[in-house]
Amino acid sequence: MARAYDDDLRRKYLQAYDRGEGSLGALALRFGVSRGWGWKVSAARKRSGQAERVVGRQGRPSRVTVEVQRQIHGWFAAQPDLTLVQLQQQLRRQARIQLSIGRLWQLLRQMGLRLKKSRSTPKSGTRKRTKSGAGSSWKKSVRPRRNT
Repeated sequence: MARAYDDDLRRKYLQAYDRGEGSLGALALRFGVSRGWGWKVSAARKRSGQAERVVGRQGRPSRVTVEVQRQIHGWFAAQPDLTLVQLQQQLRRQARIQLSIGRLWQLLRQMGLRLKKSRSTPKSGTRKRTKSGAGSSWKKSVRPRRNT
């Protein structure tokens, strides 16, 4: 992803415009930026009154606080075989937070918790498939061979 231009470039661009050294489009060519960027910077300065870029927070704040993370650690300490659905229900009931399964995975990964397979469960009854999905090649063909 492209990085934002430095505030120094923004200031120099706007100072040149204020001194009347050219239109926004002409200055854009001179400074090596797009016309759209020039218009955007000029409009932002009119709104905010400052030449520097206003840095905003990306996204909305998380509903999962440090306290909620402590609660989750406690639940896993008490019952290490919690499933994601059970954790989702417990969060809904006790912490009054609704999270998707995907967000729960992300949260558990951030917290350093891992969901592990139980070694005591029986193995799956279905056999592993081959990479290509084809059958085994050890069987002989049903069709007779032709000698040509």
